[in-house]
Amino acid sequence: MNSLGWLFISFAWSAIICLTIFCFYKVLFTKKKEITLVTAGDRARWGSRLGLILAMAGNAIGLGNFLRFPVQAAANGGGAFMIPYFCAFLLLGIPLMWVEWGIGRYGGAKGGHGTTPGMFNLMWKHPAAKYIGSLGMVLPFTVVVYYVFIESWTLAFSWYSATGAYFGSTSREAMGQFLQGYQGVVSNQHFSSLGPALIFLAITLAINYFFLYKGLSKGIEILAKIGMPVLFLFAIILVIRVLTLGTPDPAQPEWNVMNGLAFIWKPDFGSLSKASVWLAAAGQIFFTLSLGQGMVCTYASYVRENEDVALNGLSTCATNEFAEVVLGGTIAIPVAVAFFGLAETKVIASQGAFNLGFQSLPVIFQKIPLGQMFGAMWFFLLFIAGITSSVALSSPAIAFFEDELKWKRSKAVNVTFAFQVFCTLLVVIFLKHGFLDELDFWGGTFGLVVFAIIEVIVFAWIFGIDKGWEELHKGADIKIPVIFKFIMKYITPLYILIILVAWFFQNFIGVIFMKGVSPENAPYVWLARGFFLLFILIANLMVYFAWKKKKQSLAIHK
Repeated sequence: MNSLGWLFISFAWSAIICLTIFCFYKVLFTKKKEITLVTAGDRARWGSRLGLILAMAGNAIGLGNFLRFPVQAAANGGGAFMIPYFCAFLLLGIPLMWVEWGIGRYGGAKGGHGTTPGMFNLMWKHPAAKYIGSLGMVLPFTVVVYYVFIESWTLAFSWYSATGAYFGSTSREAMGQFLQGYQGVVSNQHFSSLGPALIFLAITLAINYFFLYKGLSKGIEILAKIGMPVLFLFAIILVIRVLTLGTPDPAQPEWNVMNGLAFIWKPDFGSLSKASVWLAAAGQIFFTLSLGQGMVCTYASYVRENEDVALNGLSTCATNEFAEVVLGGTIAIPVAVAFFGLAETKVIASQGAFNLGFQSLPVIFQKIPLGQMFGAMWFFLLFIAGITSSVALSSPAIAFFEDELKWKRSKAVNVTFAFQVFCTLLVVIFLKHGFLDELDFWGGTFGLVVFAIIEVIVFAWIFGIDKGWEELHKGADIKIPVIFKFIMKYITPLYILIILVAWFFQNFIGVIFMKGVSPENAPYVWLARGFFLLFILIANLMVYFAWKKKKQSLAIHK
């Protein structure tokens, strides 16, 4: 790696590590570090501040931190990618995180609302506000119905690594066949049915159900307190193992981890003139911090009015970035270069995150000592990252039933899961026809950008940036630099608008007219679109009946 590459990696790592240390020092050593009440009124509360931050970090840290980020960095200018990445982090990620924390706490403290329909209705006195806010339930539900299936792959492959089930499939092509057989895309010598996939999906759903059923402090928070330390421990062990690999093949001295790091971090400044690189960096920030989907608002709604959101929001960002840039950027791509060489790794990176994680790395695990153990650790790390995100994705719908319809937790979880399981089975059955990809575009790509700009406009323009700024500083343990007041009101919405326009011309038009979709898959793509519209219709009907019920209740009490 040349001196510029080392400069970029040193700056990025140092900045993120220092920010993470600062945040956790402030969290652990401020006088108000513990939230002493578990319940307040009829609404649950977080049992501890550390548990809240770990749960928020678990919501943000997902498969994208360890698979998508290194692929994006390698494909978009290496170290130079970090320039637009950090610009997006400062101008989009952190401001949006504060906006969502502020919206969430305000809605929970002022009106007992755990979802954006109620929150928007409080902040924007307009009949349409609550219906627009329904996107904060639709988007996470759309994502979770396919995310849990992908999450179940990681649990399965952790088991298959530990037992050595795929050992013997020593090429990427062979591992591709193994993965496709497991997914039910093809029938081969490894899998003759969807049985194994359905078993691991059932286990994954059962674990999700258990922690959601147990509630906030006894379920989700416990999962975060156990899962996140295990995730970081496994990731650090894998980073150490990668960095100590050296040159696995003496006949190929250029195939080494340092060249793998150089592949990610060596800057290609020519790429900065490409709009696609800036778009990719902004998109990665959205995905990695789980912004524009409503989950942060829901989790923040369980924080009391006088509890900090400024430091908590920054801590969430810092923890996520440590997992992504320091750990995620050091495992998958560098080890691929060490075993496949730079040219082949470029091909792997161009084929996407799943090919890297589920095809290339299992081949490598078969070539190193204790490969079964390291493989099991890698995939279980991904499973933890997945499950802490999926419980967050399910939470807005459950919170709506609890807060707006006054259902008991058990009923809210049961109804949500019954519909979720049905929709997930459709994803499993129609996977090879593009059903999952279509849901991902609407719920996990285009939709979140649209909702993010709505959130910023509601918070900074309709509610008002002065009131919003005051709200963010209630009980704050840090003072947010005043420049962010200007950024939230002007720069962040403009940045998102540019992304939205760019995505419209680059992706949206092609998706609308199903460019590249084969005729036999077209009906399934339309089916996915139909389900997304159905989710929107159901969410708006629930909002309508919830508010109608409230009006009737108020009339009776008068």
